[in-house]
Amino acid sequence: MSSAPRLGISISPGLTALAMITDALAGRRRGLPESWRGALSARVGPLGHEAVRPLSAPGCSIAPDSLVPRSPAGGDVSMRAQLNALRDLTPDTLTADLERTFGAGPLPAPWRAAAERPARWLRGYAAALSEVWSTAEPLWRQARPLLDREIQRVGVTSVRGGPELLLSTLSPHIVYGERGLLIAGMEESPQSLGDRRRLIARKEDPPLMAGMEDPPQRLGERRIVLVPMLAGRDAVILSLDDPGAVWIAYPVPGADSLWRKPVTPAMDELSALVGPVRADLLCALDQPMTMSMLATDTQIAPSGLTYHCDRLRAGRLITRERRGREVWIARTRRAEELLELFRR
Repeated sequence: MSSAPRLGISISPGLTALAMITDALAGRRRGLPESWRGALSARVGPLGHEAVRPLSAPGCSIAPDSLVPRSPAGGDVSMRAQLNALRDLTPDTLTADLERTFGAGPLPAPWRAAAERPARWLRGYAAALSEVWSTAEPLWRQARPLLDREIQRVGVTSVRGGPELLLSTLSPHIVYGERGLLIAGMEESPQSLGDRRRLIARKEDPPLMAGMEDPPQRLGERRIVLVPMLAGRDAVILSLDDPGAVWIAYPVPGADSLWRKPVTPAMDELSALVGPVRADLLCALDQPMTMSMLATDTQIAPSGLTYHCDRLRAGRLITRERRGREVWIARTRRAEELLELFRR
Protein backbone atom coordinates (compact mmCIF):
# COMPACT_ATOMS: atom_id res chain seq x y z
CA MET A 1 0.00 0.00 0.00
CA SER A 2 1.42 3.41 -0.94
CA SER A 3 2.07 6.01 1.72
CA ALA A 4 0.58 9.50 1.69
CA PRO A 5 2.91 12.36 0.69
CA ARG A 6 4.43 14.55 3.38
CA LEU A 7 3.42 18.20 3.16
CA GLY A 8 5.10 21.45 4.14
CA ILE A 9 4.32 25.11 3.48
CA SER A 10 6.42 28.13 2.55
CA ILE A 11 5.45 31.81 2.52
CA SER A 12 7.60 33.14 -0.32
CA PRO A 13 6.21 36.24 -2.05
CA GLY A 14 8.70 36.01 -4.90
CA LEU A 15 6.49 33.38 -6.51
CA THR A 16 3.57 35.82 -6.38
CA ALA A 17 5.68 38.37 -8.25
CA LEU A 18 6.75 35.74 -10.81
CA ALA A 19 3.13 34.65 -11.38
CA MET A 20 2.10 38.28 -11.90
CA ILE A 21 5.01 38.86 -14.29
CA THR A 22 4.10 35.88 -16.47
CA ASP A 23 0.45 36.95 -16.54
CA ALA A 24 0.70 40.73 -16.89
CA LEU A 25 4.00 41.21 -18.73
CA ALA A 26 4.72 37.95 -20.55
CA GLY A 27 1.12 37.51 -21.67
CA ARG A 28 0.41 34.06 -20.24
CA ARG A 29 -3.08 34.91 -19.02
CA ARG A 30 -3.87 33.03 -15.81
CA GLY A 31 -6.86 34.97 -14.48
CA LEU A 32 -5.31 38.19 -13.21
CA PRO A 33 -7.87 41.03 -13.46
CA GLU A 34 -7.33 43.37 -16.39
CA SER A 35 -6.98 46.40 -14.10
CA TRP A 36 -4.05 44.74 -12.36
CA ARG A 37 -2.51 43.53 -15.60
CA GLY A 38 -2.55 47.09 -16.88
CA ALA A 39 -1.18 48.61 -13.68
CA LEU A 40 1.66 46.07 -13.45
CA SER A 41 2.60 46.43 -17.11
CA ALA A 42 2.67 50.22 -16.81
CA ARG A 43 4.83 50.03 -13.69
CA VAL A 44 7.68 48.05 -15.30
CA GLY A 45 10.26 49.85 -17.41
CA PRO A 46 11.47 48.88 -20.91
CA LEU A 47 14.43 46.82 -19.63
CA GLY A 48 12.14 44.74 -17.45
CA HIS A 49 9.69 44.15 -20.30
CA GLU A 50 12.57 43.06 -22.51
CA ALA A 51 13.90 40.61 -19.91
CA VAL A 52 10.60 38.77 -19.37
CA ARG A 53 9.74 38.50 -23.07
CA PRO A 54 11.20 34.97 -23.46
CA LEU A 55 8.71 33.65 -20.91
CA SER A 56 5.89 33.99 -23.43
CA ALA A 57 7.67 33.13 -26.65
CA PRO A 58 5.59 30.73 -28.81
CA GLY A 59 7.01 27.24 -28.89
CA CYS A 60 9.52 27.93 -26.13
CA SER A 61 8.32 26.94 -22.68
CA ILE A 62 11.71 26.27 -21.09
CA ALA A 63 13.21 28.66 -18.54
CA PRO A 64 16.39 28.65 -16.40
CA ASP A 65 16.69 28.12 -12.66
CA SER A 66 17.72 31.77 -12.36
CA LEU A 67 14.05 32.80 -12.32
CA VAL A 68 13.92 31.50 -8.72
CA PRO A 69 17.46 31.67 -7.27
CA ARG A 70 16.22 30.92 -3.72
CA SER A 71 14.02 27.81 -3.58
CA PRO A 72 11.03 27.88 -1.20
CA ALA A 73 11.65 24.18 -0.54
CA GLY A 74 14.10 25.24 2.17
CA GLY A 75 11.60 27.42 4.06
CA ASP A 76 10.14 30.92 3.80
CA VAL A 77 11.97 33.28 1.44
CA SER A 78 11.35 37.01 1.81
CA MET A 79 11.11 39.23 -1.24
CA ARG A 80 14.25 41.05 -0.19
CA ALA A 81 16.18 37.77 0.08
CA GLN A 82 14.92 36.66 -3.34
CA LEU A 83 15.92 39.95 -4.96
CA ASN A 84 19.32 39.97 -3.25
CA ALA A 85 19.98 36.41 -4.44
CA LEU A 86 19.02 37.41 -7.97
CA ARG A 87 21.24 40.49 -7.92
CA ASP A 88 24.14 38.41 -6.59
CA LEU A 89 24.02 36.08 -9.61
CA THR A 90 26.97 36.58 -11.92
CA PRO A 91 26.68 36.69 -15.71
CA ASP A 92 28.75 33.48 -15.86
CA THR A 93 26.23 31.76 -13.57
CA LEU A 94 23.36 32.71 -15.86
CA THR A 95 25.26 31.57 -18.95
CA ALA A 96 26.02 28.19 -17.36
CA ASP A 97 22.40 27.91 -16.22
CA LEU A 98 21.13 28.49 -19.75
CA GLU A 99 23.51 25.84 -21.11
CA ARG A 100 22.40 23.38 -18.44
CA THR A 101 18.72 24.07 -19.11
CA PHE A 102 18.78 23.85 -22.90
CA GLY A 103 21.66 21.44 -23.45
CA ALA A 104 24.16 21.41 -26.28
CA GLY A 105 23.54 23.30 -29.47
CA PRO A 106 22.10 26.73 -30.22
CA LEU A 107 19.85 28.29 -27.63
CA PRO A 108 16.20 28.94 -28.51
CA ALA A 109 15.98 32.31 -30.23
CA PRO A 110 14.08 34.09 -27.40
CA TRP A 111 16.87 33.31 -24.91
CA ARG A 112 19.83 34.23 -27.11
CA ALA A 113 19.79 37.88 -26.03
CA ALA A 114 20.07 36.76 -22.39
CA ALA A 115 23.09 34.60 -23.25
CA GLU A 116 24.72 37.38 -25.28
CA ARG A 117 24.17 40.04 -22.61
CA PRO A 118 23.60 38.13 -19.35
CA ALA A 119 24.35 41.08 -17.07
CA ARG A 120 21.71 43.14 -18.87
CA TRP A 121 19.16 40.32 -18.60
CA LEU A 122 19.79 39.90 -14.88
CA ARG A 123 19.35 43.64 -14.29
CA GLY A 124 16.17 43.72 -16.33
CA TYR A 125 14.60 40.69 -14.68
CA ALA A 126 15.50 41.92 -11.17
CA ALA A 127 14.03 45.32 -12.05
CA ALA A 128 10.80 43.74 -13.31
CA LEU A 129 10.48 41.62 -10.18
CA SER A 130 11.12 44.62 -7.92
CA GLU A 131 8.76 46.93 -9.81
CA VAL A 132 5.94 44.40 -9.87
CA TRP A 133 6.40 43.79 -6.16
CA SER A 134 6.25 47.52 -5.38
CA THR A 135 2.74 47.47 -6.85
CA ALA A 136 1.66 44.14 -5.34
CA GLU A 137 3.07 44.52 -1.82
CA PRO A 138 0.08 46.45 -0.35
CA LEU A 139 -2.22 43.68 -1.56
CA TRP A 140 0.13 41.08 -0.07
CA ARG A 141 -0.16 42.77 3.32
CA GLN A 142 -3.95 42.67 3.04
CA ALA A 143 -3.68 38.94 2.29
CA ARG A 144 -2.00 38.10 5.58
CA PRO A 145 -5.20 36.69 7.17
CA LEU A 146 -5.71 34.44 4.13
CA LEU A 147 -2.10 33.24 4.29
CA ASP A 148 -2.37 32.58 8.04
CA ARG A 149 -5.54 30.57 7.46
CA GLU A 150 -3.82 28.55 4.74
CA ILE A 151 -0.86 27.82 7.03
CA GLN A 152 -3.33 26.49 9.59
CA ARG A 153 -5.18 24.42 6.98
CA VAL A 154 -1.99 22.76 5.73
CA GLY A 155 -0.77 22.20 9.28
CA VAL A 156 -4.00 20.53 10.38
CA THR A 157 -3.95 18.33 7.30
CA SER A 158 -0.35 17.31 7.95
CA VAL A 159 -1.17 16.32 11.55
CA ARG A 160 -4.56 14.69 11.04
CA GLY A 161 -3.97 13.15 7.62
CA GLY A 162 -5.80 13.56 4.35
CA PRO A 163 -3.12 15.32 2.23
CA GLU A 164 -4.56 13.73 -0.92
CA LEU A 165 -7.83 15.62 -0.44
CA LEU A 166 -6.03 18.89 0.25
CA LEU A 167 -3.85 18.59 -2.86
CA SER A 168 -6.94 18.27 -5.02
CA THR A 169 -8.32 21.56 -3.64
CA LEU A 170 -5.32 23.70 -4.61
CA SER A 171 -6.28 24.40 -8.21
CA PRO A 172 -8.62 23.18 -10.96
CA HIS A 173 -5.44 22.01 -12.71
CA ILE A 174 -4.27 19.72 -9.89
CA VAL A 175 -5.77 16.29 -9.28
CA TYR A 176 -4.52 13.71 -6.81
CA GLY A 177 -5.63 10.18 -7.66
CA GLU A 178 -4.81 6.65 -6.66
CA ARG A 179 -1.65 6.57 -8.70
CA GLY A 180 -0.18 10.01 -8.16
CA LEU A 181 -0.49 13.74 -8.67
CA LEU A 182 -1.49 15.08 -12.08
CA ILE A 183 -0.83 18.73 -12.89
CA ALA A 184 -2.19 20.02 -16.19
CA GLY A 185 -1.99 23.45 -17.84
CA MET A 186 0.72 24.46 -15.39
CA GLU A 187 3.59 26.87 -15.33
CA GLU A 188 6.64 24.91 -14.33
CA SER A 189 9.81 26.39 -12.89
CA PRO A 190 12.59 26.05 -13.71
CA GLN A 191 12.00 23.67 -16.60
CA SER A 192 8.74 24.80 -18.18
CA LEU A 193 6.35 27.72 -18.13
CA GLY A 194 4.04 26.26 -20.75
CA ASP A 195 0.84 24.24 -21.01
CA ARG A 196 2.38 20.83 -20.54
CA ARG A 197 1.16 17.90 -18.44
CA ARG A 198 3.23 15.92 -15.98
CA LEU A 199 2.58 13.36 -13.27
CA ILE A 200 4.38 13.08 -9.97
CA ALA A 201 4.05 9.41 -9.12
CA ARG A 202 4.62 8.04 -5.66
CA LYS A 203 7.56 5.69 -5.51
CA GLU A 204 5.31 2.64 -5.02
CA ASP A 205 3.24 3.42 -8.11
CA PRO A 206 3.83 2.09 -11.62
CA PRO A 207 4.69 4.75 -14.17
CA LEU A 208 1.73 6.17 -16.06
CA MET A 209 2.61 7.04 -19.61
CA ALA A 210 -0.70 7.05 -21.50
CA GLY A 211 -1.60 10.51 -22.70
CA MET A 212 1.41 12.16 -21.04
CA GLU A 213 3.90 14.25 -23.00
CA ASP A 214 6.73 13.41 -20.63
CA PRO A 215 7.63 10.45 -18.42
CA PRO A 216 6.28 10.71 -14.87
CA GLN A 217 8.50 12.10 -12.14
CA ARG A 218 8.93 9.98 -9.03
CA LEU A 219 8.20 11.71 -5.75
CA GLY A 220 10.05 9.08 -3.73
CA GLU A 221 10.78 10.25 -0.20
CA ARG A 222 10.60 13.93 -1.09
CA ARG A 223 8.17 16.28 0.64
CA ILE A 224 5.67 18.42 -1.25
CA VAL A 225 6.10 22.06 -0.20
CA LEU A 226 3.03 24.21 -0.86
CA VAL A 227 3.54 27.90 -1.64
CA PRO A 228 0.31 29.96 -1.53
CA MET A 229 0.46 33.05 -3.71
CA LEU A 230 -1.68 35.96 -4.91
CA ALA A 231 -2.39 35.19 -8.54
CA GLY A 232 -5.13 34.43 -11.03
CA ARG A 233 -7.09 31.26 -10.40
CA ASP A 234 -5.31 29.38 -13.22
CA ALA A 235 -1.76 30.15 -12.08
CA VAL A 236 0.33 27.18 -10.93
CA ILE A 237 4.14 27.17 -10.68
CA LEU A 238 5.96 23.91 -10.08
CA SER A 239 9.52 22.74 -9.52
CA LEU A 240 10.48 19.08 -9.64
CA ASP A 241 14.27 19.36 -9.50
CA ASP A 242 15.04 19.82 -5.80
CA PRO A 243 16.37 16.51 -4.41
CA GLY A 244 14.69 17.09 -1.04
CA ALA A 245 11.28 18.41 -2.02
CA VAL A 246 8.88 19.22 -4.82
CA TRP A 247 7.27 22.64 -4.49
CA ILE A 248 3.96 23.81 -5.89
CA ALA A 249 2.86 27.46 -5.89
CA TYR A 250 -0.90 27.98 -6.22
CA PRO A 251 -3.48 30.76 -5.63
CA VAL A 252 -4.27 31.12 -1.93
CA PRO A 253 -7.96 30.35 -1.26
CA GLY A 254 -10.01 33.54 -1.06
CA ALA A 255 -7.60 35.59 -3.20
CA ASP A 256 -10.44 36.59 -5.55
CA SER A 257 -11.89 38.82 -2.83
CA LEU A 258 -8.71 40.89 -2.69
CA TRP A 259 -8.86 41.99 -6.31
CA ARG A 260 -11.96 44.04 -5.51
CA LYS A 261 -11.89 47.47 -3.94
CA PRO A 262 -11.04 47.33 -0.22
CA VAL A 263 -13.72 47.81 2.41
CA THR A 264 -14.75 51.47 2.45
CA PRO A 265 -13.54 53.39 5.50
CA ALA A 266 -15.94 55.36 7.62
CA MET A 267 -15.72 58.36 5.34
CA ASP A 268 -17.26 60.90 7.68
CA GLU A 269 -14.62 60.21 10.35
CA LEU A 270 -11.72 59.98 7.90
CA SER A 271 -12.91 63.11 6.10
CA ALA A 272 -13.01 65.00 9.36
CA LEU A 273 -9.36 64.09 9.89
CA VAL A 274 -7.81 64.69 6.46
CA GLY A 275 -10.58 66.38 4.48
CA PRO A 276 -13.07 64.79 2.05
CA VAL A 277 -10.97 65.16 -1.12
CA ARG A 278 -7.85 63.69 0.46
CA ALA A 279 -9.91 60.91 2.02
CA ASP A 280 -11.19 60.04 -1.47
CA LEU A 281 -7.64 60.08 -2.81
CA LEU A 282 -6.35 57.73 -0.12
CA CYS A 283 -9.20 55.30 -0.74
CA ALA A 284 -8.60 55.38 -4.51
CA LEU A 285 -4.96 54.38 -4.07
CA ASP A 286 -5.65 50.71 -3.35
CA GLN A 287 -2.82 50.15 -5.84
CA PRO A 288 -0.13 52.57 -7.06
CA MET A 289 -1.28 54.90 -9.86
CA THR A 290 0.18 57.55 -12.09
CA MET A 291 -1.03 61.09 -11.59
CA SER A 292 -3.04 60.85 -14.83
CA MET A 293 -4.65 57.56 -13.74
CA LEU A 294 -5.51 59.06 -10.36
CA ALA A 295 -6.99 62.20 -11.96
CA THR A 296 -9.19 60.05 -14.19
CA ASP A 297 -10.28 57.84 -11.30
CA THR A 298 -11.14 60.68 -8.92
CA GLN A 299 -12.26 63.30 -11.50
CA ILE A 300 -10.04 65.94 -9.86
CA ALA A 301 -8.42 68.64 -11.99
CA PRO A 302 -4.62 68.27 -12.31
CA SER A 303 -3.86 71.48 -10.42
CA GLY A 304 -6.09 70.48 -7.52
CA LEU A 305 -4.72 66.95 -7.53
CA THR A 306 -1.15 68.23 -7.27
CA TYR A 307 -2.10 70.46 -4.33
CA HIS A 308 -3.81 67.67 -2.38
CA CYS A 309 -1.03 65.20 -3.14
CA ASP A 310 1.49 67.72 -1.81
CA ARG A 311 -0.45 67.87 1.46
CA LEU A 312 -0.72 64.07 1.71
CA ARG A 313 2.97 63.72 1.02
CA ALA A 314 3.76 66.28 3.71
CA GLY A 315 1.76 64.12 6.12
CA ARG A 316 3.76 61.04 5.05
CA LEU A 317 0.60 59.39 3.74
CA ILE A 318 1.74 58.97 0.12
CA THR A 319 4.97 58.63 -1.81
CA ARG A 320 5.72 60.07 -5.24
CA GLU A 321 8.19 58.53 -7.67
CA ARG A 322 9.04 59.85 -11.12
CA ARG A 323 9.54 57.20 -13.79
CA GLY A 324 10.26 58.76 -17.17
CA ARG A 325 7.42 61.13 -17.95
CA GLU A 326 5.06 59.68 -15.35
CA VAL A 327 4.82 60.34 -11.60
CA TRP A 328 3.61 57.34 -9.59
CA ILE A 329 1.65 57.81 -6.37
CA ALA A 330 1.36 55.12 -3.68
CA ARG A 331 0.01 54.93 -0.14
CA THR A 332 2.56 54.62 2.64
CA ARG A 333 2.43 52.14 5.50
CA ARG A 334 1.30 55.01 7.71
CA ALA A 335 -1.68 55.59 5.38
CA GLU A 336 -2.56 51.89 5.39
CA GLU A 337 -2.62 51.91 9.19
CA LEU A 338 -4.75 55.07 9.19
CA LEU A 339 -7.29 53.56 6.80
CA GLU A 340 -7.45 50.38 8.87
CA LEU A 341 -8.53 52.42 11.90
CA PHE A 342 -11.57 53.70 10.05
CA ARG A 343 -12.74 50.59 8.24
CA ARG A 344 -16.30 49.65 9.07
